[in-house]
Amino acid sequence: MPNEALTDLADYITEKLSASVTNYTFIKDELVVWVKTKDIEKMLDFLRDDKECTFQTFIDVTAVDFPEREKRFEVVYNLLSMRHNHRIRVKLDISENELVPSVIGVYSAAGWFEREVWDMYGIMFNGHPDLRRILTDYGFEGHPQRKDFPLSGHVELRYCEELKRVVYEPVKLTQDFRSFDYLSPWEGLTDVQLPGDEKAAVPDHGYVPTEKKVGG
Repeated sequence: MPNEALTDLADYITEKLSASVTNYTFIKDELVVWVKTKDIEKMLDFLRDDKECTFQTFIDVTAVDFPEREKRFEVVYNLLSMRHNHRIRVKLDISENELVPSVIGVYSAAGWFEREVWDMYGIMFNGHPDLRRILTDYGFEGHPQRKDFPLSGHVELRYCEELKRVVYEPVKLTQDFRSFDYLSPWEGLTDVQLPGDEKAAVPDHGYVPTEKKVGG
């Protein structure tokens, strides 16, 4: 159960910003508040400057993908109050093509994290001055943290000696162990015999142990 101070904080925030907060709960003794997308800047500005909150440390912003939902993504802001020793998560639900207001004007550190969320999930932050890839290469296709992104990716790169530069090509899964069939990697190699495998080979008619002769 959350302590009394955290419960009072939740009531205080929902009272002050009742038009913006849609719900709140406690998960592992941490306060989680859902807010309307259009009011995210207003909410974070309040949490940072109000003397009862003072969440002045911006930890990060990330996202979670729920493909089955109408509002596919949860955008999650993690904040810390050093003064009150409280943590809070601020969440908002958005659809796949919905824009999220950038909060760089409230927390300048958010710029790096918003670029990361765009790179990994494809979520657009309206008002971001430099929204481009930060973890993957500029020629990368897709957004790796989406649940529908293939494990093999869409393209692979290599250095071309002829062109003297890095080139992108469609992924080609030619190796047997890349053909996933829910078996172990060794069970999947049905047409390859590794060194030492012959020791475990059993004749088709079955193995019959040879009786050891006594004294001979």
